[in-house]
Amino acid sequence: MLGVGVAAAVAGVVAGPWLVNAPGDSEALRSARLADLDGKPRSLEEWRGRILVINFWATWCPPCREEIPGLVRARDKLLPSGVEFVGIAIDQVAKVREFARNVQISYPLLMADAAGLELIRKLGNPSGGLPFTVVLDRKGSIAHRNLGAVTQQKIEDQLGPMLAA
Repeated sequence: MLGVGVAAAVAGVVAGPWLVNAPGDSEALRSARLADLDGKPRSLEEWRGRILVINFWATWCPPCREEIPGLVRARDKLLPSGVEFVGIAIDQVAKVREFARNVQISYPLLMADAAGLELIRKLGNPSGGLPFTVVLDRKGSIAHRNLGAVTQQKIEDQLGPMLAA
């Protein structure tokens, strides 16, 4: 698992700039059923009508771990404006639970196994690199893709025009 993680993180850093305009299948994401940390099946359809920032990550991915505090701050700031953040972890539930508790992740977390990498590929990230963040507009269409770590400022800049519309 560690080898896959290192390869995914390296792929994210190397391939990120070329994937920004890659095609993606937002329907695959909206129709996915993923378990939350309690094992309850969830769907992104729960947040239909909201702008969604979906962050694929793992506890074994250093850039993922570094970007999460900024995502938490952005979520806390933008939630009243109709924006929700959802983390999709490609990891083990116990490790995600511990990390989420230590970092105080305030947004919903869902779990994906290796099939999560296939979902990432369908969203326009053929390398399967992590971290990978997808922004869906209120209609559920992909508005932005970010391969590699994102900052709070970058997410807020991407969401600004969507919030003004």
